[in-house]
Amino acid sequence: MNLTLNVNNLMEIRKRGLQALKEVLGPVGMVRFMQQYENGYGDYTKEKYQQPDLPVEEIDNLLKKI
Repeated sequence: MNLTLNVNNLMEIRKRGLQALKEVLGPVGMVRFMQQYENGYGDYTKEKYQQPDLPVEEIDNLLKKI
């Protein structure tokens, strides 16, 4: 196995990452691990500024309701 990794090559990083997951977790574990993640949607950077700033007390009250 080649121990050098070109971190500028995203395909190589993905391939090596999948190989590492498969070696450590096995094929089923690798798939189950990958199923936990999704690309998501929307524009977080834009949306985070559209959320109101809540006072600490209000956040505390919301957490107490959970």
